[in-house]
Amino acid sequence: MANSKSAKKRILVAERNRVRNQAVKTRVKTMAKKVLATLEVKDVEAAKTALSVAYKEFDKAVSKGILKKNTASRKKARLAAKVNSLVNSL
Repeated sequence: MANSKSAKKRILVAERNRVRNQAVKTRVKTMAKKVLATLEVKDVEAAKTALSVAYKEFDKAVSKGILKKNTASRKKARLAAKVNSLVNSL
């Protein structure tokens, strides 16, 4: 257990940040899963809409420092490739 006042404060701040980061990561994962779910039912318009929402969530996570820029870029590119393959297959 922390002894100094500043160490106790750091514990509180770290926990607050952990909860916030976890919420943002969960939201990002959920949006990515929604894109994949629309791909399963082969709904092109819904997939494009879900992809744009997912892009926004990835960018928010990057701006808050929760995801690295290249990680978000990679995940966005993979989702976009899957959506584009659906569009091209129809």
